[in-house]
Amino acid sequence: MNFQLTQEQEMLVEAVRSFVAKELLPHEEAVDRADAVSPELAAQIRGKAIAAGFYAFNMPEEVGGGGLDYLSQALIERELSKVSWALHVFVARPSKILMACKDEQINDYLLPCVQGEKIDCFALTEPGAGSDANAIKTRAVRQGDDFVINGSKHFISHAGHADFAIVFAVTDTYEHNGRKRNAVTALLVDRGTPGMTIRRGPKCVSNRGYHTYELFFDDCRVPASKVLGEVGKGWEVANAWLTAGRVMVAANCVGQAQRALDLSLQWAADRKQFGQAIGSYQGVSFKLADMATQIRAAEMLTLHTAWKMDQGSMTDGEAGMAKLFASEVLGKVADEAVQIFGGMGLMDEGPVERIWRNARIERIWEGTSEIQRHIIARELLRPLLR
Repeated sequence: MNFQLTQEQEMLVEAVRSFVAKELLPHEEAVDRADAVSPELAAQIRGKAIAAGFYAFNMPEEVGGGGLDYLSQALIERELSKVSWALHVFVARPSKILMACKDEQINDYLLPCVQGEKIDCFALTEPGAGSDANAIKTRAVRQGDDFVINGSKHFISHAGHADFAIVFAVTDTYEHNGRKRNAVTALLVDRGTPGMTIRRGPKCVSNRGYHTYELFFDDCRVPASKVLGEVGKGWEVANAWLTAGRVMVAANCVGQAQRALDLSLQWAADRKQFGQAIGSYQGVSFKLADMATQIRAAEMLTLHTAWKMDQGSMTDGEAGMAKLFASEVLGKVADEAVQIFGGMGLMDEGPVERIWRNARIERIWEGTSEIQRHIIARELLRPLLR
């Protein structure tokens, strides 16, 4: 394996890094304090991302996307994540499962999302079904040419900005190994559809300005033509996106950790105590050494896993390893950054406190650390327990 970046990848990284520094970072503190991104700023970022060619970089070239391989996508995610999700989310990465669109869905949903004319959100999680996604209770019952949806979702990211939601609902049940399982279907539900209510969810300390929402469905009727993929096969369209998403979260964590290290290095060189830069003391310098080593290991694991995705050989367990390790490294690095900064590390006048807050959610969303360990262990044991 050769992890030397190509000239094109190096140029891409530098272009994204410059975009983040110029177009995103200057707004981070104000957005964090306001806990909101204005519509004007959102439109500005979206427009500049489209002009720069970064918009929908995760989508195939044949539908107008960037057509980048997974390794290049991970490199972009690493750079974008050096600023809060509240801002870099507007450099949109439409849900890849929209590639399951067919017929009129292509022009109504897929292409507008790639072109920046529409925004989607992924509506799976429910109050009683977080890690246990198969326990969702939202149901969609077929009535003639329609499906009638009843139930609720929560922790749905970015739903307040979305033009439609990709909603996962139970449409049938079946027996598997003596257990009843849910047959789940993905449905495209437009904002404003009668019977669907969108409400801001509880405030989160991580990524202020990037909000989660609650969705409620009360006899919400959608045409059967809005089924994404096939009836009863919602997991097939969801799982590929979720597994790849864990690798991109790992890349996000690497980028955040690198920013924390860069800030810590500068502080260690500038801050004087007892007549010397604090970085000259072993208590600080060893922390920096450990942080750099852990970040490098997380980066190599993440890029290797992205490379395996490109080869078509990545397993769920490998994606889980990348997400687990990188998110936990970020937690350690962010905590050490606060320690190096001392009291100033907890003051909201600087970015370290934001990085520390934002880091905490990475061990929870896109599958908790406990779930990743379960996936990894199950994959390791499966050949031995047959």
